[in-house]
Amino acid sequence: MKESFEFAIMVVKYAELLDEKRKYIIAKQLVRSGTSVGANIKEAQNAESKADFIHKLKVSLKEADETEYWLFLCENLENYPNPEGLIEKLNGIIKMLNKIISTSKNNIQIKN
Repeated sequence: MKESFEFAIMVVKYAELLDEKRKYIIAKQLVRSGTSVGANIKEAQNAESKADFIHKLKVSLKEADETEYWLFLCENLENYPNPEGLIEKLNGIIKMLNKIISTSKNNIQIKN
């Protein structure tokens, strides 16, 4: 998913900005969860079954939720750069993931 790759690039650049401001702990957490969103989506594309596909996308969704937490924290802390555009981009990814997971689950139920 192109959006998750673009988001990962944005997260890395934002984390570099955090590093410049010596906000190392949150920068590290943000890079881990933010880049994991796309990595798990990529992994889902090679899933061994529909259930495995859904599971991997759910893992991606969990990572997106964690990333959202770190971004909200940065947004509300003094002396932290504003994560402009990151939260909006992430919300779009979360909506897409929820839709794909929901549709995939419905397709499994229809086949059974």
